[in-house]
Amino acid sequence: MVLVWAAASLAPGAEARQSAFDTRASHAVIMDYETGAILFSKNGEEPMPPASMSKLMTALMAFEALEDGRLTLDAELPVSETAWRRGGAASGSSTMFLEVNSRATVEDLLQGIIVQSGNDACIVIAEALGGTEENFSAMMTERARELGLESATFANSTGWPDPEHRISAADLARLAQIIIRDYPQYYSFYAQPVFTYNGIRQFNRNPLIGVMQGADGLKTGRTSEAGFGLTASAVRDGQRRIVVFNGMETERARADEAERLMRAAFTEFELVNLVEAGGGAGQVEVFLGQAETVALRAVEGLSFGVHRRDRAGVRAEIVYDGPLRAPVQAGDSVGRLEVTTPDGRIFSVPVEAAEDVNRQGLLGRAGTGLVRLIRGG
Repeated sequence: MVLVWAAASLAPGAEARQSAFDTRASHAVIMDYETGAILFSKNGEEPMPPASMSKLMTALMAFEALEDGRLTLDAELPVSETAWRRGGAASGSSTMFLEVNSRATVEDLLQGIIVQSGNDACIVIAEALGGTEENFSAMMTERARELGLESATFANSTGWPDPEHRISAADLARLAQIIIRDYPQYYSFYAQPVFTYNGIRQFNRNPLIGVMQGADGLKTGRTSEAGFGLTASAVRDGQRRIVVFNGMETERARADEAERLMRAAFTEFELVNLVEAGGGAGQVEVFLGQAETVALRAVEGLSFGVHRRDRAGVRAEIVYDGPLRAPVQAGDSVGRLEVTTPDGRIFSVPVEAAEDVNRQGLLGRAGTGLVRLIRGG
């Protein structure tokens, strides 16, 4: 049985409708950094080709190796012919311009990956940590799953097109959140506007760096399959938002949409704290009870993000098999509180009885049964 429950400030029985906000990107999410709540999603949980945005995972693997001592920033790593040939200028891909059989420090390689999007730098890191890029890619996938990034499958360290190389926009946002939260000592690389290596100066490709106040990361991506994409973060008035989108047709379109989405992230979306853990979550009918209904409480807190103009279109319901049969004890599992937003996202938390409801006596049960018989129940 589904019982519609109207929470304060939500429209009772509101019908789902199209979101008031949209984007030309094929995939997009806006995340509140502090809570991890998704404020907006368009195909956000659907695996997609991330192109060079997958270098966030490559960098994370390096950050973890720095923390556990497998790497140091001043360690010099060899540039193999494979890294030079597949990731260098001759490959026609983004490159740090490493020279074959040379050595580069981990610190330079990280800047080459983050600022210059160097495929050669990625392969050098991959070979240092995994022996081969293939082994490292398997390590990336395994680690991503350990971190809860269930959509992630990495076929390489660079984002080079491969039918098996996929991750969702939502998981890219979660990955960015992990990097920002757990590795602040390295996160400053993402805001670095320019990096010069081997006499070649290259600028950060993130269109928000130096343009939008508070923007300080993270990574662009582009292939013919994926289109132009961006994973970005910014801080305003003590709040941080993360924006991920993909599938734009041109570099200019990516820059314009990056500004629009990030601006909207701060001005058009809000976080709704619907109920705290242990808070009241409505009531449901009880059959053969000394009370006709029982109050419910949420087992966990429920928060979600929504566009300000979408708030009236949010639908909240208690989903349970009912009516409940007495006796009911406080703490009994009842069902779940489920919220659906106009852009199709669904959030739910379990609910339980907040009080005892004893069973009616024999005469009471007989009377209830007679009433139901008369009513045809």
